[in-house]
Amino acid sequence: MKRIVAFFLLVGALLAAPACKKEKSPVASEDPKIETGDLLFVGIPMNYGDEGMAQAIADATSQGDSLNFIHAAILEVDEAGAVWVIDATIAHGVDRHPLDTLFADFTLHRGGRATFEVMRLTDNRHAATYVDQAKEFLGEEYDLYFMTFNGRHYCTELISDAYVNEDGYRWFEPEPMNFKNAEGEYPSYWVRLFAQLGEPIPQDEYGTNPQAMHASPGLVHVMYL
Repeated sequence: MKRIVAFFLLVGALLAAPACKKEKSPVASEDPKIETGDLLFVGIPMNYGDEGMAQAIADATSQGDSLNFIHAAILEVDEAGAVWVIDATIAHGVDRHPLDTLFADFTLHRGGRATFEVMRLTDNRHAATYVDQAKEFLGEEYDLYFMTFNGRHYCTELISDAYVNEDGYRWFEPEPMNFKNAEGEYPSYWVRLFAQLGEPIPQDEYGTNPQAMHASPGLVHVMYL
């Protein structure tokens, strides 16, 4: 078990330094501000050259874009105006922490800066409720198995399960997942990961990913941080 934990901590270190369809359109505001329930997407260049999870996700979900979105998080603004993040990562599990913690976690170890883009629901009236629903999962482990209903969550799985209205409508519906690259082969990262877990690669099981969620017609761009 210790070897498995050490393996996944190493994965996190690859990214972090030590330390109804509609066209997407910008939110109509000359001075955009973060609101509770906004989503933050973390992107890195497609040619970043990482051999860990980020590159494996890029190989499986890329649509030819120059930017690979590797993580998504929920934003919450408290009464004092401070911005908090609720997300699921290997380092913290499902956790709530200051925005600066996310910036530190996603500092690129090869220099440069990741892209941080804030997106908002096209109908933001119940965003605070979705944030409260996300908090119900705090303390869970990160879902390295990428499977539903197993008491764990990965980043977009958390958002998909939290952003559900009272009628059961999901803003982000799961779809069959792909773990194969353009050549139809599994990147070595996925092979190693699921061998460590003793589980088969969940090809075609239903799930979500940051690249597809970012492209959702239910989201509009707010700003870059």
